[in-house]
Amino acid sequence: MSALAIETRPVAVTSRPTLTADLAAVAANTRDIAAHAPGAALMAVVKADGFGHGAAEVAVTALAAGATRLGVTSVDEALALRAAGVGAPILSWLNPVDADYAAAVAAGTDLAVPSRDHLDAVVAAATTAGTAHVHLHLDTGLARDGAPLAEWARLCRAARLAEQRGLLRVDGVMGHLACADVPADPSNATGRTRFAWGVEVARATGLRPAHRHLAATAATLTDPRTHHTLVRVGAGLFGIDPSGTVRLRPALTLTAPVVSVRRVRAGTPVGYGHTWTVTAATHLGLLPLGYADGLPRSASGPDGRAEVLVRGRRRRVVGLISMDQAVVDLGDDAVSPGEVATVFGPGDDGEPTAADWAAWAGTIEHEIVTGIGGRVTRRTVGDEHLHAPVRRGAHRTAGPTGLRSVR
Repeated sequence: MSALAIETRPVAVTSRPTLTADLAAVAANTRDIAAHAPGAALMAVVKADGFGHGAAEVAVTALAAGATRLGVTSVDEALALRAAGVGAPILSWLNPVDADYAAAVAAGTDLAVPSRDHLDAVVAAATTAGTAHVHLHLDTGLARDGAPLAEWARLCRAARLAEQRGLLRVDGVMGHLACADVPADPSNATGRTRFAWGVEVARATGLRPAHRHLAATAATLTDPRTHHTLVRVGAGLFGIDPSGTVRLRPALTLTAPVVSVRRVRAGTPVGYGHTWTVTAATHLGLLPLGYADGLPRSASGPDGRAEVLVRGRRRRVVGLISMDQAVVDLGDDAVSPGEVATVFGPGDDGEPTAADWAAWAGTIEHEIVTGIGGRVTRRTVGDEHLHAPVRRGAHRTAGPTGLRSVR
């Protein structure tokens, strides 16, 4: 026999890699975070397919748990929620100038406006689609989205003129903090000051925005001075606290079947580049997941610390994670093909968490949970408290809480 494979025991495997979203965890996190900002309404941010958890399902869960509005980036994301039957107010804040603003306005989607060009495009759409509802977006210190300080007054004046013509209504002013995950960072004070100035400039031009929002998850949890009338919570809904100050419940679990098991001798090299070599005879299990499915390759290799849970024990990922596969050192345990490995979860049974994988890969939890690929089967649990089916798939959505007539 070759040194590479003394024994191979593949069998037909009926299970598939599966990503399970726990909507009960989303609901609990929503309630917990809302309690940190009792004077502000809560916008549930469900961009990027609800951070990989299912946008429509998360939206109605968060609405049932106390959120009053939804946030997404693109017009397409907003329209997908409308198509799923979600009728709550939705704000879309990251669109090119030539986005389909007419469709957004017709669907009752609020639009963030970060520049005069964007404003002109929204006004043009409003001439045929009806009054547009907008939130003027000020850059408070990130130098990315939002109007620069030098252009803010001009944008506010133009918006006021459009408002007087009946083409739009400025419902909000918004900003975003660069370092809210580090509450003591001095840039947060700068951001708060710039935002307060921006609101005063807007009011000086005659605008009367009902909503003022600066805080995302970290600031919502750590700095009441940022709460204003509305807070935007995305990562926190899913158990991620960027500030590390509050214990939330992770809502995702990723599992995969062991598709084959082989016994190998000491000295057997494993994977591309032979970056890891077996030091004593062991069993190796193969998982049908790789970097195409969202497992970060940087978590593996000769210095990799990545692990999965099999039969109640942590097992090390050995060799390089490849596009479709990862190899796990099972030791002398008689693990059989078809048994399930937990790649990450909430950690209740000792399994790794998304935070563990983020640390192993040198990244953040957000990248892990949003990076799971399309080949992985999706399912939801913990949605027994919801009713009325979401229009895509067999999941559930809230009734009156999640649905309303579009203005």
